[in-house]
Amino acid sequence: MAKRSKNDASPCQWINGPQAFKAFATHEGKTQSARHIKPLHWYIACRLVLEGGFAPDDITPRPPFWIEQKRGRKGRARNLLHFDPQRGGSGEQVILGGLKTKNVDVVVNKLHVGPVLAVSCKGVTKAFRNLTNRMEETIGECTNLHITYPAMVVGYFSVLRANRTIEDALEAPDLDEEDTVAETEPASDADVPELPASTKGIERMKANDIAVLEDGSVVEGIVRFHAALREMTSRRGLRDEISRYEAMTMALIEPRGEEAGSVLAEFPPPESPLHLTNFFRTLYQRYEERFVYGAPLLSERGVTARLE
Repeated sequence: MAKRSKNDASPCQWINGPQAFKAFATHEGKTQSARHIKPLHWYIACRLVLEGGFAPDDITPRPPFWIEQKRGRKGRARNLLHFDPQRGGSGEQVILGGLKTKNVDVVVNKLHVGPVLAVSCKGVTKAFRNLTNRMEETIGECTNLHITYPAMVVGYFSVLRANRTIEDALEAPDLDEEDTVAETEPASDADVPELPASTKGIERMKANDIAVLEDGSVVEGIVRFHAALREMTSRRGLRDEISRYEAMTMALIEPRGEEAGSVLAEFPPPESPLHLTNFFRTLYQRYEERFVYGAPLLSERGVTARLE
């Protein structure tokens, strides 16, 4: 079964998407204690309550809400949602995987059933050429969870800092060791021509740390990352590949000025399965198929039914 990790004492706050994205894109300094990505955890947890209909007590980190049940005139139960910042919880949840235990960023856990929905969050601030080196880790995480819980709906939420200039790249925080890829792909000689040392360093930074080019197009490393993720998502049935996620998304976040925190509209394209607008809808649909329509007895008893 799953248990809660006590690594981070920051309580979950009621936060929306633009606020979470801006906190990520404008974070300065080292990304210690995952402070750059923690608001994204809170946003997802709160949205699972407000939109998804999951009970706050079932979610880690626990969102700052509580539910009051009242009976109407005809005896029908009504669920009233209240906001209380003191109710916000912290930490991640430790899930028993098929290969090892794993701390997962956001988890919905149902009593007598176990973890039914989990979302792993990744934030990348620079070194975009190395994104595809993360694929082995990303596939392994999903496979590990699905071995033990094949019915669990597993999501992957990736945010990338949309660096457009050298200044953006210099201001981007450095990742902790645990967040960096194991192998760094150096820029080739073709990418960095023979130049004076200072100029060569700038050119190398352009090749590695810029996300959006001057013409508005996205760099090749991010395009390759998108193509790789497309092959790892859209798991529908329990007998489908356990190395696939049920839902994945990636978003490039503007880091500067009045646009800071806004999502780059041009990429991924609207028809992509990784587009942000598809993510939560897909999570809810897979959950309903498996734990509501696929388990009517549990749903009728109120174990897995989502609240209204």
